[in-house]
Amino acid sequence: MNRASHPASKRAPRPVHKTPQAPRRGPATPGELALAWAHSARFYITAAKIDQLPFNELPEVAFVGRSNAGKSTAINTLAQQRQLAYASKKPGRTQHINLFRVGSMDAADMLWADLPGYGYAAVERAAKIRWQQVMANYLEIRRSLSGVVQMIDSRHGFTELDRQLLEFVAPRVRNGEVKLLVLLTKADKLNRKESTEALRQAQEVLGELSTEESDISVTLFSALKKVGVADVAEILKSWAAPPELAQALAAAHRQAAAERDAEGPYGDGGAADNGDGPDDEVSPAGA
Repeated sequence: MNRASHPASKRAPRPVHKTPQAPRRGPATPGELALAWAHSARFYITAAKIDQLPFNELPEVAFVGRSNAGKSTAINTLAQQRQLAYASKKPGRTQHINLFRVGSMDAADMLWADLPGYGYAAVERAAKIRWQQVMANYLEIRRSLSGVVQMIDSRHGFTELDRQLLEFVAPRVRNGEVKLLVLLTKADKLNRKESTEALRQAQEVLGELSTEESDISVTLFSALKKVGVADVAEILKSWAAPPELAQALAAAHRQAAAERDAEGPYGDGGAADNGDGPDDEVSPAGA
């Protein structure tokens, strides 16, 4: 008896789209809000000397660290942008101070300052000395500086150069004028015991700067595993200018720009602004 022939069974088509995610329940967490704020960071201006930096009344936070401590990677991770801060494959190549605006597009409430890395052996001695002096001047006298984020490789702790840099800003940290946040970077390379010891050693060093007026924090940080990223974003956001101040400063800036445009480059009211003023955004000068 002949069997009835049946068409070969066909495999069910594979779904094209993934299962949709359940809608969010409840408001965003403080960490999520802080990360959304940090994501607004955008390039503002670059300078090779302190006197080339624009006058600024917003809180300015400087990111500092040894050339191989992961400074640029940390900035990019906080901003959730791959190439916001220049990360050279050859440490020690960045030779400018780069400023970034953070906050709403019409009224930034903070500036981030990415300072050149220090301590890389391949850099010429003359360049090392020059940039050491630039950073010393910046940390000691930059009027708008309100916070410093120092990157320390968690595997090695504070080196002599790291301690020297702290000395530049130590008086302003002790009197509360400048806040200090230390990130123990590359924490994913440590086990739990090593992480605890790294924190203990860092706290011991920072205890020398601690006063009743100081605001000093330290945390483990890993750009790879996203350890501490949301916490750091929350801290930085808490240092930002209040919305009323940010709006007032932005309005004053727009008014000043309008007056410059009305006067023209020669003050005769005829020509438009030539765009060379210190508050105008320019392209990065490179590294």
